[in-house]
Amino acid sequence: MKKVVLTTALLSILFFNSAFSQKGEPNKVTRIRDWGKIQPRKLIDCPTAGLLPRGSFDFDIKIYPGGGVINTIDIGLMNRFMLGMSYGGGKLISEEKPNWNPRIEFAAKLRLINESYLMPAFVLGYDGQGIGLYNDSLERYQYKSKGFYGVISKNYLVFDYPVGFHFGANYSLENEDKDKNISLFVGTDVRVNESVGAILEYDLGTNDDNGKALGEGKGYLNLGLQWIFSDRLSLELDFRNIFQNTEDVSQIGRELRIIYVEFF
Repeated sequence: MKKVVLTTALLSILFFNSAFSQKGEPNKVTRIRDWGKIQPRKLIDCPTAGLLPRGSFDFDIKIYPGGGVINTIDIGLMNRFMLGMSYGGGKLISEEKPNWNPRIEFAAKLRLINESYLMPAFVLGYDGQGIGLYNDSLERYQYKSKGFYGVISKNYLVFDYPVGFHFGANYSLENEDKDKNISLFVGTDVRVNESVGAILEYDLGTNDDNGKALGEGKGYLNLGLQWIFSDRLSLELDFRNIFQNTEDVSQIGRELRIIYVEFF
């Protein structure tokens, strides 16, 4: 497992270095010149109906509180289908012994309805990657993975910049805490200008407030600020669990996220 995450991180560094040390091929630059054409696949934790274009892939690196790191690779296999895999662990950036996640997690997303002028896009998917330290006794991450989900997304142009609205429901397989409820989530992403964006999402957390669950019933509100550094690279500062919906959390979590997109 350690080799997997270290290899993923090394590949990410190599691709970042390539992006800054070489001029991109004209056809590739043209295809991703406008970041708005690369749809957001996930807000912070909540998925959207966005997909990677066919023949493209991304590296999504998330550094979360406690020195944890999650490395994710997503691949656009078809115009309506993408796959992903992720691995990481807690306390990787610290002086403590790393707490590796128990396994590689996988994700898949299939778009059933494309967005039109009147109709939103609709996808079904699965994402097994949660965030935070893994609790062996409850067999869950601190913040549960979405598991199986369905999402609708609708995008608009406001003063020539995209604004997206997203609504979904999910059933997490992390239910050894005896809370097997379906949860609902909503979110929006807003482009302020060519370089700055904002993200807001709220998960009702109805699958994390009963039995031995960690949540306290207030739901999970997350906020993100995005800097679109270049055509291929986006940097994001996220503020997690603003309502402090867990017993052992007394501060708003602060995370750094790096997203890099490339074409085959």
